[in-house]
Amino acid sequence: MNRTIDRLLSLPLLAAAIACVIHAYPLLATGAVSLAHPLADFASARLTGFLVAALALVLGALLFLAGLLPGRPAHQAGTPLFGRAAELQDQGRPGLRRFFQVLPAVAVLALLADQPWRGSGEVANEPKGGQDLASAPPTPITPPPAAPVPAPAPPEQAAKTPPPATPAPASPPPVVPASPPAEPPKTALAPPAAPPGTSLPPEPAPPPQVASPPETVAPPPPAPPPLPTRSDGHRDAVVWLAVSRDGREVMSASTDRMIKLWDIDGKRLIRNLGEHKDMARTALFMPDGKSALTAGDDGEIVLRNLADGAVLHVFSAGQNGGARNLAISPDGKVAVSGHDTGAVIAWDLEKGGVLHVLPGHDWSVSAVAVSPDGTKALSGSIDGELKLWDMASGKLLRSWYGHEQGTYGAVFTADGHHAVTGSGDHTIKLWDLDTFKEIRRFEGHSGTVYEIALSPDGKRLASVSLDGTARIWNMDTGDQIAEFDPGTGPIYAVAFAADGTLLTGGYDRTIRDWPAAGGDGVVLFAGAPE
Repeated sequence: MNRTIDRLLSLPLLAAAIACVIHAYPLLATGAVSLAHPLADFASARLTGFLVAALALVLGALLFLAGLLPGRPAHQAGTPLFGRAAELQDQGRPGLRRFFQVLPAVAVLALLADQPWRGSGEVANEPKGGQDLASAPPTPITPPPAAPVPAPAPPEQAAKTPPPATPAPASPPPVVPASPPAEPPKTALAPPAAPPGTSLPPEPAPPPQVASPPETVAPPPPAPPPLPTRSDGHRDAVVWLAVSRDGREVMSASTDRMIKLWDIDGKRLIRNLGEHKDMARTALFMPDGKSALTAGDDGEIVLRNLADGAVLHVFSAGQNGGARNLAISPDGKVAVSGHDTGAVIAWDLEKGGVLHVLPGHDWSVSAVAVSPDGTKALSGSIDGELKLWDMASGKLLRSWYGHEQGTYGAVFTADGHHAVTGSGDHTIKLWDLDTFKEIRRFEGHSGTVYEIALSPDGKRLASVSLDGTARIWNMDTGDQIAEFDPGTGPIYAVAFAADGTLLTGGYDRTIRDWPAAGGDGVVLFAGAPE
């Protein structure tokens, strides 16, 4: 019977707890506990009180349901009602029981008393204009437009066309002081006439005019002198130079597709040797001194007569793509070309056919060289991979990644056991081809090393770079001997003249001559007018 009464007593406790929760919910939904509201402290106390009361009511209901609040001692059958054993019986929790019996009534009275405060709290927390701040759309914040970032060119395209020089910033126009705005015309007012017998005080003297000091404007820097031009010069960048064995002539190749032959001493154009269907890349004198071999992006390797430019033979790479670079064996019997598709082709110049097709590179081949004895060839691609080939069999002897970026120049030393390579990682490296280890590094360029050349005696190394400089290095120590900076953009072509001076060609379309020990160069052959 006692358990049944306890279960019934739990019902009003649960009902009162539900009523407290329902009453507290609007306080949460309307944001009554916002600290920005003047009644925030009171509203918080109300909310806390009802939630605590609800928890207490639920706790009391659970205690009643579990029978933990008996109204009087519960005895099992046979338990003594008197004596010491009776004194040990559980007498229940009468105080706690009475608290939970009264608690529902107190909660109901609190709910009834809180009705006026609830109404005022909801009105006070309503946003002005009747809009719910929680549901109001946020004000969009428009970020400032970002500067457009040019997409980088793919490696193959970057290697195909020499990047244009970054134009020097234009000189700012001279600062001319702004003329002060013209003042509006003043209307002369006659002084008021004095009444008879009355004298006016004299007018105050105008304040003295203080002349403003003249502004000093710095004169603009002098404009660089215009480059000389000649009508028979190259119309675009000079990308290759080669000097004849007797040192009297220089041959040039350009992105204008033309091959030109120049007289160094006479400083004149001897003739246009010919034109490729696409960018001309390489032009080499044949060992016989009577012909030249040229290559271009049209995939053709052309044997030309120096005397009149007549075409003697055309070697076509076909589907192997444009010829990026070209090298000839010292005996003039074999030529090696590197192509867009990654193929390296060895040509039999005597028979006019293909000796080997070596499809070993995964990227465009941008550098090739033939050893002094003609038995080996070195190739480099735009991913920095280097390969050493046996010319007789076409067998790959060794492959290694010598640079972090593309290889754009390669030469063998006179002993045939060493080679030098330049690269897009701004370095030049000397390699031991017996151990395939780096022996020396030439550092100083801040841009891609586009081409290199060895002096006839093998003691000096020349390099040109997209950083706009040409440099001469000591091969034995790696020290820099001289640096030349014409300030006209990237330099792509380099060759040693017979007298030891350095010839360069680049973006400005000119061919320059630089002193071997350093100093100012001279324009040997100017470019065509733009």
